[in-house]
Amino acid sequence: MTEFGQSVLRERSRLEWRITDGGDPTRLLEDFLAAAGLPVRDLAAPPLPPVPGAPAGATVYFSAAAAAHAIGAPTGPASPVPAVPDLVAVVYEPAVGHGPVAGPADPDGADAGPADAPDGGWWLGPWRESWTPAQHAAAVEQARAAIARGDVYQVNVVGHASADYTGDPLPALARLATLPGARYGGVLAGSGWAIGCASPETLVEVTAGRAVTRPIKGTRPATATGRAEILASPKERAEHVMIVDLERNDLARVAKTGTVRVDELYGIRRWCDLWQAESVVSADLADGCGLADLLRAVCPGGSVTGAPKHAALAEIAAREPVGRGASMGALGWIGPDRVDLGLTIRTAAVDADRVHVWAGGGITWGSDPDAEVAEAAAKAAPVRAALAGPAGARRPR
Repeated sequence: MTEFGQSVLRERSRLEWRITDGGDPTRLLEDFLAAAGLPVRDLAAPPLPPVPGAPAGATVYFSAAAAAHAIGAPTGPASPVPAVPDLVAVVYEPAVGHGPVAGPADPDGADAGPADAPDGGWWLGPWRESWTPAQHAAAVEQARAAIARGDVYQVNVVGHASADYTGDPLPALARLATLPGARYGGVLAGSGWAIGCASPETLVEVTAGRAVTRPIKGTRPATATGRAEILASPKERAEHVMIVDLERNDLARVAKTGTVRVDELYGIRRWCDLWQAESVVSADLADGCGLADLLRAVCPGGSVTGAPKHAALAEIAAREPVGRGASMGALGWIGPDRVDLGLTIRTAAVDADRVHVWAGGGITWGSDPDAEVAEAAAKAAPVRAALAGPAGARRPR
C-alpha cells in the first residue's frame, strides 16, 4: 500500500514486460491502462468527469531500450540489471475506508519505503565502473569522429557503475527523492528489483490536451563562475538548441498544425550543486492522439540520444559498454486528467545484490573528452552520495 499526503492508494493491477516478450510496448501499455479505466486513447480530449470505481491512476516506467525497440532503432547492449523489466505499469485505487484520491505528485511504487526509514544493516561497497576514464574519453573521441563524418550532429554517451550492497535498499533509493531539484523523485519496486529516481527533467507532460517537454542540456558547477560560463558558452548553447529543435520536431509529429512553440529557451536551473540549461517546448495534441502515439513520438528522449535520433541510437549502441538499464527512460504518473513522465536521469536501480547508476552527457564537435568524463562524474556524485547515506554506510562487523 502506498501513501501520498492524506490519500492512501492500493495496487489494483500490474503489467511487467521485457523486450524478449515481443510486441509493441507502447501499444501494450495503452491497452492495459485503457482496460483499467484510464482515458489514454485520446489525450487531446477534455478530461471526463469522475466515474465511481475508476482508478486513481498509474505509475509507469518505460526503459530506454523499450523506447528504442518501439521505434525500430537499435536497443544497445544488454542491461547490466536484467531483473528490472523494460515496462512496468502499476494501477492504483483508493484504499477502502479512505476518501477520493487525486493522484500523487511524484512517481512512487507499491513496495517503496518512506524516505526517513532506518537503514538497519545498510552497507554499500566500492563502485566499479563499466569503463575507465580513458575508455570513456575514447568513446567521446569516436562520437566526435562520427560527427566529423556527418553520421550524426550530436550523440549522448552514457557510462555505468555498480556496487555491492547488504541490507534493505529501499530507504537508500528513497533518499534520492530528497536531492535538491528532483522534480521526479520516487521509488518503484517489484520482485527482486527496485528503481530510485531524482530526475529534474520532464520527458512529457500532458494537461488539457497540451503536451510539454522540458529538455535539459548544458551543465556547469553551481557557482557564480559556473553560471557565467554556461550562459556564455557557445558549445553548451549550440548543443542545447540542437536538442530543442529535435524536441520541436518530435512533438510536431503528434501536434495540431501550427501549435508547437518554444515557451522558454535556455533557462538556467539548479540540480544539487550543478547549473543546467532547460527549455520548455509545448504543443496542442492532435485529435485522437493516444498514449502509444505520444510515446513513439517523444521516446527515447532527445536529450539522452542526440540527433538525428535513429543515427544517434546506432552510435550509442556501438560505443557504450553496457545497456542503459533503468536510466534514460521514463518514470512518472498517468492519471484521469494528466500524463506526467520524467526522464530517468539521476536514477539508480537495484537487483538482489548490486546497486547500479548511470551518467553521461551530450557530445558535439566542440566537446572536450576529459571535460565530458568530469561532467559525467559530477552528475553521478550526488546520487552515489545519497545512496551511501549521510556519513557513508559501513559494512557491519
